[in-house]
Amino acid sequence: MRARRLAALGAAAVAPLIALPTASAQADPVVPDHAVIVCQSASFYANYDSSSGPVGLKRTLTYGNKVGHTRGAHPVYNGWAATFDFGPNDWGYVRAECLGGYGSW
Repeated sequence: MRARRLAALGAAAVAPLIALPTASAQADPVVPDHAVIVCQSASFYANYDSSSGPVGLKRTLTYGNKVGHTRGAHPVYNGWAATFDFGPNDWGYVRAECLGGYGSW
């Protein structure tokens, strides 16, 4: 009898845990900090593949182009930083050393 009560209590304690919604693995989006391209030209790629590097050249950004990257929040893979190009409003990857002038505009 006691074993049945303990089993019933155990099931009752676990049931609320099963009913809880699962947390999303995706982080909340972070608005990119304003920055500019500080290299004469910087290749802007669509994606970064960990085995082969940047893939899908979108265009070349030039000195002074307005972009966004939040240091510490947006990823940098082997020197390639996730960057938002405010011109056509899209994401891509550019060399981290080509980003500068944070908060300048």
